[in-house]
Amino acid sequence: MASIVRKQSKTGIRYDIQLSPKEHPDRPKIALGKITKDDAQDVKKHIQWLIRHNIGAKLPLSTQEWLSGIPESLQVRLEKLGLAESRMKKKTHTVKQWCEAYIKMREKDKKTKSDTIRKLENVSRRLSLFFKNTPLGSVNKLEAKNFKAFLAGAVGLSENTARKHIAISRQFFNAAIENRLVDQNPFRGQPVRIRANNARFFYITPEMAQKVLDACPDAEWRLIFGLARFGGLRCPSEVLRLKWQDIDFGNEQFTVHATKTEHHADGGIRTVPLFPELTPLLQDVFDQAKAGTAYCITRYRDKSVNLRTQMNKIIKRAGLTIWPKTFQNLRSTRETELFKLTEGNIKAVCSWIGNSPAVAMQHYAQITEQDMKQAAKLAVLKDAEKRVHNRVHTTGETPEIKRRESQEKKQGDDVTLLHASIYEQKKKGANLYETHPMGDGGFEPTTR
Repeated sequence: MASIVRKQSKTGIRYDIQLSPKEHPDRPKIALGKITKDDAQDVKKHIQWLIRHNIGAKLPLSTQEWLSGIPESLQVRLEKLGLAESRMKKKTHTVKQWCEAYIKMREKDKKTKSDTIRKLENVSRRLSLFFKNTPLGSVNKLEAKNFKAFLAGAVGLSENTARKHIAISRQFFNAAIENRLVDQNPFRGQPVRIRANNARFFYITPEMAQKVLDACPDAEWRLIFGLARFGGLRCPSEVLRLKWQDIDFGNEQFTVHATKTEHHADGGIRTVPLFPELTPLLQDVFDQAKAGTAYCITRYRDKSVNLRTQMNKIIKRAGLTIWPKTFQNLRSTRETELFKLTEGNIKAVCSWIGNSPAVAMQHYAQITEQDMKQAAKLAVLKDAEKRVHNRVHTTGETPEIKRRESQEKKQGDDVTLLHASIYEQKKKGANLYETHPMGDGGFEPTTR
């Protein structure tokens, strides 16, 4: 356990760090010079972490940052004691060399998924393109921010995709810190959280989906598209993992193995209804499959095949405009559709699609054009009801339809009174005739 030794000198009080309690106080290992007691305590804390790091403990970021800013004399002393790596040694790796070495380490551990390796390689290519032969240890925060600008400008990535690249870049440098190649991570502090972007939502209608199916070159491509659009599967990961043993035609359901969520409590396994749109697509591929075939999709499993690029070509062949986030919007469309078909059964739909309600609401559920039209109709009706209600209960004015009814009733009463008057007059005439019978001369005056 390191401790602080206080010494009185001609120039004042000085502090040293004693690494071992058995060490003689007059022979301290690390002389700190003329500093305050609080600063000495801070140095002692970081040196204790360096000692722990030597026996396998992870070095805190605060200590990494402290180590990168210490004077050269203290750095040399720590190097001699084996508590810090040589700064010259840290600059032997270029950014490109380290990224390639890190990817090879991940491939050797046999635990890293192929999709993760693909993403690491993609970011590694762009880091190497931007930093070229820059030594790993000389990359600073400004250069890291310039890399983000490069991704958005020269490469043309969206904000969310650029953030994913920064997150993976941070991962490369964190691994370099653990391997004691650098002291700090220049990408630390840059935002990496993915934000919802409604501008990139796109709803693929059933009519559009049919056009794409008609443009697909074979049965397997129709199934790839159908599993994403009507089954809500992630593509390529979940689509390519689907096996014939996962399909239960009898019970009209199938099992999905999600690579992305297999670390969850359910192991990333979910059961999905065999929706009527999927049955003929699966049956078609099944009928063409050779005996003993394990996977539903066999022709497009090679790493060199970019399903998104091929899918975009098919969309263009169908006479449609390529929409953003090609496969994710197919999942998004299906989840939005299922919310309506189940009348808002969020628990069931999220179980089938394989995401949480929070993620579904923020990144998947869409507001369609039909929703807007229905809402507009409801708004018009409610507005009309409100106006009628206000006129009756607020201003006291009777609505037009009520006034017309009242007028008709009044006119009806007037007609009734008129009829009664005529009847009375006729009755009086009849009585008069009975009282004074008409003679032979009649009512007309006599003529001469």
